[in-house]
Amino acid sequence: LTRTLGCDRFWLMMLALSLFPTTYSPPSSHELAAVAPTLLALVERAVSEPEALAAELSESPLAAIAPTFALPDVAPTGPAAAGDLPIVVTHGMGDSCFNPGMQSVVALAGKTLGVEAVCVPTGDNQASDTINGFLMNMDKSVEAFAKRVQSDKRLSGGFDAFGLSQGNNIIRGYIAAYNDPPVRNFLSICGINAGVAAFPHCAPSTPVLGSICEALTEVLGKLAYNPIVQDILFQANYFRDPTRRNSSEYLSHSRLALWNGERPGVDMSARKARWAKVERFVWVEGSRDSMVWPRQGEQWGDVPSGYPKQLSPVPYNETRWYTEDTFGLQTAGKAGKNFFESFDGDHIRFTSAELQGWLKKYFK
Repeated sequence: LTRTLGCDRFWLMMLALSLFPTTYSPPSSHELAAVAPTLLALVERAVSEPEALAAELSESPLAAIAPTFALPDVAPTGPAAAGDLPIVVTHGMGDSCFNPGMQSVVALAGKTLGVEAVCVPTGDNQASDTINGFLMNMDKSVEAFAKRVQSDKRLSGGFDAFGLSQGNNIIRGYIAAYNDPPVRNFLSICGINAGVAAFPHCAPSTPVLGSICEALTEVLGKLAYNPIVQDILFQANYFRDPTRRNSSEYLSHSRLALWNGERPGVDMSARKARWAKVERFVWVEGSRDSMVWPRQGEQWGDVPSGYPKQLSPVPYNETRWYTEDTFGLQTAGKAGKNFFESFDGDHIRFTSAELQGWLKKYFK
């Protein structure tokens, strides 16, 4: 055991596969050590001390932990009707479906509409679900989500879905890659939809950085679009460096570039067809969001081409992904399927009344 944990990193990473069966197939430890040693240290801790690492992720400046709502005053809209569908919920980074905040959000949603509601994790327990939100890339997170959705008989007829923070990337990815069973309505609350151009809470001015921010700082420079990093780190997948968004590295290796239809030569027709099956998309922005920059990206705004001299975000209907309809956003807009909401607060700091209002307006 001492040799496994202290010396032989290859066998340690092989052990990760047995302990976290839904986790990615890791690159060799020698490759990762050469590229991102701090990230490798987190991968090793995911096996040697998962509970401690999960706790650190939950307490990091990047964590997007769901608010905890009380249920006694929740008034349901009435009993479920024949056409009502269950609700699927996904959580943000550092959070877990097994945490009390997420459980209260799910219970509130289900009771509000009088339907079944479930949070779908990508891990089998609190620790693995939390860690996977960091060390399982977007594509493999979507795959893990899809397997759970497709094996749940309650969801076989379709469902409405909403996510918090980066949990929306999972729902969005599922719609584009699977959408079977189909998502009827998608409510994105503070979603990292257009990516982030920076991680403000891991800026040098942040009082307590810790190993989580250190790992991000290590890779979010020249290494951001390294294939090894992209194969592991969820946050690297949606990091969209405004100074490199036309570079061959970003276009060839970024998961977000592929999802957004920015990668040349990729046939997006099947993804666009699945996207078109959704009846409503609701894009919710926190008007004082300090986690996502630019926050207008939650509603598909983009960093201007004149960055850094120009900082005012480009409106969603003037972005390339809208004007060229790279993944179906314009098609949805012309069909009257895109809706926009906002709340006066920081990242996912909405109220129970606001959540209930969105659910009754768009899911009922």
